[in-house]
Amino acid sequence: MDAPLYPVNLVVAGRRCLVVGGGEVAARKVEGLVEAEADVHVVAPAVSEAIRTLPVTWEERPYERGEVAAYRLAVACTDDPDVNRAVFEDGEAAGVWVNSADDPAHCSFTLPSRLHHGSLLVTVSTGGDSPAFAAWLRQRLEEEIGPEYETLLELLADARREARDRGVVTRPADWQRALDSGMLELIREGRVAEAKERLQACLSSSSA
Repeated sequence: MDAPLYPVNLVVAGRRCLVVGGGEVAARKVEGLVEAEADVHVVAPAVSEAIRTLPVTWEERPYERGEVAAYRLAVACTDDPDVNRAVFEDGEAAGVWVNSADDPAHCSFTLPSRLHHGSLLVTVSTGGDSPAFAAWLRQRLEEEIGPEYETLLELLADARREARDRGVVTRPADWQRALDSGMLELIREGRVAEAKERLQACLSSSSA
């Protein structure tokens, strides 16, 4: 994909999403949409058992031209380039975002490789140039970004909500000071309570 990308995180929960294709690749795309609580419908001449066991609706039939217009987002992942291109063209005509697996030229959005720990989401994208490289780099990041980062995020989120509820004003520099204070190392050592105390000390020092 030659065009520059604008990175976003889409909210698809409760929104209708179409997956055209019923094989292994389609199953992975469906799983990702289901994790995001999308309302997923699958259309393919043959739908795999892996897809049938997921909380989605499905029809075993060919894609019908123009039907993508009834959805907010679509993924085309068949083994027929003509079908994938048709889904993309229909999406462009209807203003529906379409991803065509392994076909960056017929994508209005790409799907990055993801690292997920609770609310923490780290993505790696190559703009469709090399999905293998994106997956490889994500695996390297997994070695560094473990579950302790999720705990750190939870502490920060709780402190932010508490400060907001109390009407306490915090500055970006306060949070940066907390993050640089060794909290992560304390969490890795299992000293979560001490990490929380250090966070509170950093946030309260500016208002003292």
